[in-house]
Amino acid sequence: MKIKATLERIPGGMMVVPLLIAAILNTFAPDLLRIGNFTQALFVDGASALIALFLLCTGAQINVKSFGVSIGKGATLLATKWVVGAAFGLIAYMFAGENGLWLGLAPIAIIAAMTNSNGGLFVALVGQYGSKEDRAAYSLLALNDGPFLTMVALSIFGAMGFVDGMFSLQSFIAVLLPILVGMVLGNLDEEMRVFLDNGSSMLIPFFAFALGMGIDFGAIVEGGLSGIILGLLTVFVTGTAGYLVFKAFKWNPIVGAAEGSTAGNAVATPAAIAAASAGFAQYAELATVQVAASTVTTAILLPLYIAFLVKRLERKGYEFNEGNLKKVNG
Repeated sequence: MKIKATLERIPGGMMVVPLLIAAILNTFAPDLLRIGNFTQALFVDGASALIALFLLCTGAQINVKSFGVSIGKGATLLATKWVVGAAFGLIAYMFAGENGLWLGLAPIAIIAAMTNSNGGLFVALVGQYGSKEDRAAYSLLALNDGPFLTMVALSIFGAMGFVDGMFSLQSFIAVLLPILVGMVLGNLDEEMRVFLDNGSSMLIPFFAFALGMGIDFGAIVEGGLSGIILGLLTVFVTGTAGYLVFKAFKWNPIVGAAEGSTAGNAVATPAAIAAASAGFAQYAELATVQVAASTVTTAILLPLYIAFLVKRLERKGYEFNEGNLKKVNG
């Protein structure tokens, strides 16, 4: 059976499919895997430990020795994604209803989805339309994987009075420490970085399944449409913002637009946020399925949006030559 190949053909399949299977099991047969010992520890109660290990593996991929134009482009993309996502999160807090939601969206889902990006999709798109410098910018974009930038935004909003309860320093460090440990290991030993890189992909379906065992199917139905809206916002708002910023710097704007996605690993962010501050626990379940829906939506829609932008540039007399955008007529 071609299980892995089948999952990879589905946008976000390695994360979405296990999560949905577990959510269905939890809805219709909640006690099936709650039998104690290793089975329950791995498939039901293991989300926190698996996410922590995932964050460590992700941290190992952050190379602190990268410099030059690639870093400038990566930092620009990172800042654009964070500013736009955080701004929409702030709007959501300001105009949220009594249930704490804005347009049916949990603010932590908005920040988690819109500040995060699908690295594999970015590399694939930039590999087709960008240069080597553009592809190398991805090394810095690893910083938007996981909950760190979401926590930064929420901490700022807490200081502004929009979020109830600031994160304690201890809780902040407790969530951040696995990432820092991974960074140290990866930068001290290149072989360790390669070794831990395997864990980044391998762990996703396992912690996604464990997260799914905490989700009722009704929540997926509730979060589906709003999650699609979140995906549309991510593609057309953060993608367009990246396009315009790169165009202003006279860089290839397609590279900027290629950041308009949500990565599968962002599904872990609401749970990590809830672990750092119990005040967010009531929104973690809904936010998780909304981020999952955004992941699928952006994986399907972003390549189509990029194709539209490329055709638009070509109609204006531009062409792509070895990843460089050049005006050839007009």
